[in-house]
Amino acid sequence: MSDRAGTFDGVHRRNLAKLLGLVHLEGPMSRARLTAETGLNRSTVASLATELVDLGLVEERAPDPTNRVGRPSPVVAVHPDVQVVAVNPEVDAVTVAAVSLDARIVVRERIDVDHLVSPDETAALVADVITRWRSDELARAKLVGVGLAVPGQVRHTDGLVRWAPHLEWTDAPLRALVETATGLPTQVANDATLGARAEHLFGAGRGVDDLVYVNGGASGIGGGLVVEGRLVGGAHGYAGEFGQNRPGIARADDRRAPDGVLEDEVSRARLLEAVGRASADEPTLAGLLAASDDPAVAAELARQQRILATALANAVNVLNPSLIVLGGFLATLAEWDPEALDAAVAAHALPVASEGLDIRVAELGENRLLIGAAELAFAALLDDPLVGAIGSPIAG
Repeated sequence: MSDRAGTFDGVHRRNLAKLLGLVHLEGPMSRARLTAETGLNRSTVASLATELVDLGLVEERAPDPTNRVGRPSPVVAVHPDVQVVAVNPEVDAVTVAAVSLDARIVVRERIDVDHLVSPDETAALVADVITRWRSDELARAKLVGVGLAVPGQVRHTDGLVRWAPHLEWTDAPLRALVETATGLPTQVANDATLGARAEHLFGAGRGVDDLVYVNGGASGIGGGLVVEGRLVGGAHGYAGEFGQNRPGIARADDRRAPDGVLEDEVSRARLLEAVGRASADEPTLAGLLAASDDPAVAAELARQQRILATALANAVNVLNPSLIVLGGFLATLAEWDPEALDAAVAAHALPVASEGLDIRVAELGENRLLIGAAELAFAALLDDPLVGAIGSPIAG
């Protein structure tokens, strides 16, 4: 291939990716709008859209009625059958979902477990779910791959789970295990990092360039960082472990775990204990806490909120974000008394660093980690749509 041909091929692939990325993030768009957004000419956009249709990645729909003079252009939308399988293994359940290219949850299943699942067991479980779904919910699906959101430290170069303490996994080759079990390309990353990715692209952090995301789950607390519009993973992908920091605890009677880290004090397990439950999914726990009139429950919520505020203030002082997004049970803490949390963070943070700070709960709710895992699985296809036509990954 000549240099000129190679350059053309590279530009062509980037333009395909540009169009696919726009309808992925923004939803259905007319060809006219795609032309305006990309700066390409109309014939090029029409040709690219047709090629994406032929690849099975998008579909063209009849134009929306308008009052504009002339013939309105067709609407381009992602094909609903292009999907990935997203997985979130936890200490109390393994949640599996099929997610379409427009970040829509097609089917979702929470599989409660009464023991810590092993990496091998997780891979087998995912394979079993996919096999079952292929004969029913995913009969028409074109599966691109699998993405896993793991509550632990995951090496970004190869998806090796270096350490997931609550699952008791060390150096687990989860990506290879799932690829072998399912036959699908697989990607693995930290759950909170993926939550940050999802909320930045589709949720509370959409359009925000500098944000801190903090996730509270059954395994503890983790986080993700977006700095100048880019997700920050650190040298090896381990950034954002807020739960392992030691919080400032001003009131001696607030301490429950001597020499404990943040996730020892601000804990989903402690909230479950307060409402007398051994386990519950996120909406159930939030409902139980909101409905309780027990003073002991209110006291525990207030205690955890005070301690959480010190950790968030430290993040504000170091990173100077414009937004903090809280997911999981931390969203429940924030919603219990948002004014108190805002005031406590402001009291602990440097005044100039916290100017204009906004604290929001995750908009994607209990699906945030799954949508983040789906983004991970879709990444190669979005980077180069022709990868679906050359060797992998679109399989029936």
